[in-house]
Parts: sequence; structure tokens; C-alpha cells
Amino acid sequence: MTISTFSRKFFKGLLVFLFWIAVWQIIAMAVDIEFLLPSPLATAKALILNAATKKFWLSVLYSLLRVILGFVSALAVGSLLGFVTSKSSLLRSLFAPILHIVRAAPVASFIILALVWINTDILPAFISFLMGLPIIWQTVQTALDNPNKELMEAAEVFKISKTRKFLYVTIPSAFPAFMSSAVTCLGFCWKSAVAAEVICLPTLAIGKGLFTAKQHLESPDVFAYTAVTVILSMLIELLLKWVVKKSSERQVANDVN
Repeated sequence: MTISTFSRKFFKGLLVFLFWIAVWQIIAMAVDIEFLLPSPLATAKALILNAATKKFWLSVLYSLLRVILGFVSALAVGSLLGFVTSKSSLLRSLFAPILHIVRAAPVASFIILALVWINTDILPAFISFLMGLPIIWQTVQTALDNPNKELMEAAEVFKISKTRKFLYVTIPSAFPAFMSSAVTCLGFCWKSAVAAEVICLPTLAIGKGLFTAKQHLESPDVFAYTAVTVILSMLIELLLKWVVKKSSERQVANDVN
């Protein structure tokens, strides 16, 4: 990406950001009740005040670690389950009800049920994992069920072994769909983890900060913690998209060579 292209994208993004900040400010001025809708300035002040405390940064760190743990676990277990269910119709039938239950049941139901069995500091990571699992599982299963037909036919012609076919044909053709679903999975992991924190109230967590601010009727703090969640989610998503882009470019380069 050239500097001019980067500059155009940066200024375009900045203008969009300023536009919505202006809309927020106008609505806040129209409402004129900070409890109902704090202004961008009030939210920024609350964020700065919270950021000056050690507890705030520890809460952000612990929440981030919980999301990453849940996300990575969902990637690993979802990929494994997607693989085994794509290879066995029996296992697919056995696991299908679990997949449908996890996808359909409300997040709050799992949180309340899991509170009986799981420590509150670990629960958000588990809920994050549980909500991200079906996305990866279904994507991997579908991708492995539908590999690139042309490449598979070429592998058959050249009598490539099943192991090499899986490593060099099936996995590369499934990889783009897997990485795309990983980005979607990350968003679900963030939302579900913070929701779990609001309910189970771990010692240090963004969700607990949200709950405490709500109890004290501190709307600017609620908006500030929400802004932190959104910013962290966007930054990690951008990082993941960058990894996806680089991986795709490398795969294309390997295909050309």
C-alpha cells in the first residue's frame, strides 16, 4: 500500500469517525440529560480518569486474556470437531444436537448454568469459547466437505497419497473460509465474554466495571468501558485481518511458484 493510498484511507476513516462523534454530540445536547446519554467529552473524561488507575488496566488485561483464551480454544476445538465430523457421519449425527443447542440457546442461560460449576474468574473464557465454537466447527466441517474439485481431480490424476492430498490440497482450500470465520468468531468471543463478566462479576474485569458503573448510575463510565471494549475488539480484529491478508498473499505466491 502506497503512502498516498494509506493517507486517503486514514483521512476517510477520520472523517467518518468525526461525523459520528458530531452526531453523538448533537443527540446528547438534544437529550441534555447526562444520565441518559453522556456527551463524547464526558465519556472521554471518564475514560481518562479510569485510565489513571491500576485497577482499570488490570481489568482490561484480564478481560483481554479471557477473550484470547476462549478464542484460541474455540479455534482449536472447533477445528478438531469440524475435522472428525466431516470424516464420520455417525459422529456428525451424534454431535449435531450439541451444535444446534449451543447456537440456539441464549448466552445468559449458559452463563447462569455454568456459574454452578465453574469459577467466576474462568467462566467468561469458557462462555467465550462456547459461543465461538459453533462458528469454527461449522466452517471447518463445511470446508472439508467441499474441497476444491479441480485440485482434488488433479491430485487423483497424479496419484498423490491421501496424507499429502489432505496437507497440500484440502487444508489450503479450506484455509480462506477458516480465517474468515475466525474474524467473525472473535467478535462473538468479545461480546459473550464481557456479557459473562457482567453477570458473574470476576475480581478484575471490564464487565465488572460496567456493572459497578451502572449500579452507581455513572453513565459516562458505562460508555467509557464500552468504548474500551469496542476499541480492543477492533484492534485485535484488525490484527487478525492483517494476518489473514498476509497468509492469503503467501498462499497465492506459493501457488504461483
